[in-house]
Amino acid sequence: MQRKGARGGGGTYDVEAVLDGLYTTPPAEFVTRREVLAAEARTAGRTEDARRIHSARRPTLAAWAANLLLRSRPRESRQFLELGQALRKAHHDLDPAAVRELSTQRRRIVAALSRQAAELARDAGQRLSGTVQNDVTGTLQAVLADPDAAEQWATGRLDGALTPPSGFPSGAPPRTVSATRHEPRRPPAPSSPPAHPSREDELSRRRQERRERLAQARRTAETATRELDARRAEHADAEASAQRARDGRGRAQQDVDEAEQQAQEARERLRRAREALRDASEEERRAEDRHHGTGDALARAEREARQAAREVERLERPRGR
Repeated sequence: MQRKGARGGGGTYDVEAVLDGLYTTPPAEFVTRREVLAAEARTAGRTEDARRIHSARRPTLAAWAANLLLRSRPRESRQFLELGQALRKAHHDLDPAAVRELSTQRRRIVAALSRQAAELARDAGQRLSGTVQNDVTGTLQAVLADPDAAEQWATGRLDGALTPPSGFPSGAPPRTVSATRHEPRRPPAPSSPPAHPSREDELSRRRQERRERLAQARRTAETATRELDARRAEHADAEASAQRARDGRGRAQQDVDEAEQQAQEARERLRRAREALRDASEEERRAEDRHHGTGDALARAEREARQAAREVERLERPRGR
């Protein structure tokens, strides 16, 4: 079944898939998304589907997290529902020691799934407060204890948190459909005395049934516990990988920052070297100008000295010669 879009591969409109996807939308975005989907249904001519979508109630944060858990962890959720059914069956007429054992397993599994719901919500951008987390835990407890609550959660469209009963139902048979077909009893012959099982046989049968239900509940609980442990290990590995990636990104960013700093310092050194070269070239040019000016003055002085010498020689020469 498609979970996004209004139309399947064959072009048919799947309003159930649309509603499933809507109830995994974060509550803050729910109303906006609902109106968009309802408008799309009306545009497609699906008036009744549009009415159903528009009438969908915005879930509380706890209900949304429980819906998200069901949709994101289908295998664990299915096993959790099966565990609830097995526990409800086994809880009827069990001895106190067995009830305590199952209650311990139940609390551990509920706590693990509640943490998974919080992690999924955080990954989706929503952090659950302590109160909301308690509501998620209470919803999961209700799913285990109450078959009606289990049916509601299995739809994936909760709009509010579920409240667990004060205890597991007892004194009444669980709500399951028996696959055993019972033939009608024939009345005994008048001459035959009615056959009744002895009280000891009845007690033995009931003890055997309790042992079988308890064994089934234990197997289901152990399977669910192993699955949750595996999921926790996978999550821890993924978190460790993500942390390593974040650390690597931090080191890479530090290297980039250092390289940029070194490049900036190199650019500054190059600027100063260019300024020094420009100043040296200017000084060299001025020195050359001064050198050329000194040579011209010396040549003029030499010419003037020769002229003066000739003039002196001329003046000292005796007259008449």
